[in-house]
Amino acid sequence: MGSFDFEEISTKCVKCGKCIQVCTIYGINKDEVTSPRGYLDLLGACNNGSLKLDKNLKNIFESCFLCTNCVDVCPGSLRTDSAIENIRYEIAKTHGVALYKKAAFWLLGHRKILDICARLGYVFQSCAFKIHKDSEFGNTMKARFSIPMLKKERTLPTASKKSFMNSHEEFINNGGEKTIGLFIGCMGNYAYTNIGESVLKIAKELKINVHLMKKQACCGAAAYFTGCFKEVEKAAKFNIPYFEKMLESLDAIIIPEATCSAMIKIDYIHFFHDDKNWQERAKKVSQKIFLATEYFDKFTNLGEILSKKAKMNKTLTYHDPCHARKMQGVFKEPRNLLSKNYDFIEIDDQSSCCGFGGVTMQTAKYHLSREVGIKRAEQINKTNASIVSAECSACRMQLSNALNLIDSKTKFKNPIELIAEVL
Repeated sequence: MGSFDFEEISTKCVKCGKCIQVCTIYGINKDEVTSPRGYLDLLGACNNGSLKLDKNLKNIFESCFLCTNCVDVCPGSLRTDSAIENIRYEIAKTHGVALYKKAAFWLLGHRKILDICARLGYVFQSCAFKIHKDSEFGNTMKARFSIPMLKKERTLPTASKKSFMNSHEEFINNGGEKTIGLFIGCMGNYAYTNIGESVLKIAKELKINVHLMKKQACCGAAAYFTGCFKEVEKAAKFNIPYFEKMLESLDAIIIPEATCSAMIKIDYIHFFHDDKNWQERAKKVSQKIFLATEYFDKFTNLGEILSKKAKMNKTLTYHDPCHARKMQGVFKEPRNLLSKNYDFIEIDDQSSCCGFGGVTMQTAKYHLSREVGIKRAEQINKTNASIVSAECSACRMQLSNALNLIDSKTKFKNPIELIAEVL
């Protein structure tokens, strides 16, 4: 929030080049300008006044997928992702934010209105989209016509008749000694509602009570990656006190979405880099935030229960969301749980980004997102697995579309859904 020391991070880069070898955008656009050390050089030049933050630089800085591969391999652990996020804040102030993005972020911050829009979307989606029904993997849809931001080729999730949170009482008593809070995320609440249902099924098996925390606000990730910091500040300053209050009676808060989890657990701390009071509060809350598979693997006997269940006659591979493996160090936990009942096949490259990249990548720069997505889909397809899993609805939307574009038979499911099926 506020000023960021671009000069410090720019001068600390020793130009070793390790980041370039793993950079998602450089992998499809072999131009060092759009590479981590290229970004840092440009940031330094902007900071000292050598370059103006014009539309050309705006286009360059918006080409980063924020996959954090560069941070993961950097010898100096330079947070290039934070630098990009903060320069996008400067871009938003200088060039403004597209109206459709403002509208989307506003809706995400007003749940009651979003509930109404979601219900209307469910009623009218068949008018503009062709619905493909799949009882096992969930329904998807394609646009009947193309507009600049919505291509006919794209596979998208359908809106649910009723949101997940509106389908249940706030507190679900399973007669347990432990109670967990559930932060479901916007996609899980309105589109991929079976994720939440699966969490409840697992919690019932484990005799853990669940509090749906219905006052939870959107985590703010979409706005953060776009540079709309006012919306992020509003979300963070609502969620942190709300979580503090809830954690007085909860053992933990679990999140079955890598992007939401990383935003609340990691990025809130980064965001308040110049506000020590809020940063400390964010740090304290983060200690009780867990990805769902992380919590179930580390703090329950779910693995033991699964090991006594029958094997599923399905082959499975796993895609590690960038915000899970790299930002939170969560990758063993879903494998520990899933490998007990599914025939597991690893993808050759376990560190590749799916190419979702945020709102701008999915709209104005879809051509880049599409190319990265297809590249990842082809790696997945080589495993011949019937299912690919990842604890992230952004990855789900991106990979489902990419797998469809290459006519792959591999389908997507969240690991929580797969575990619930076993139970």
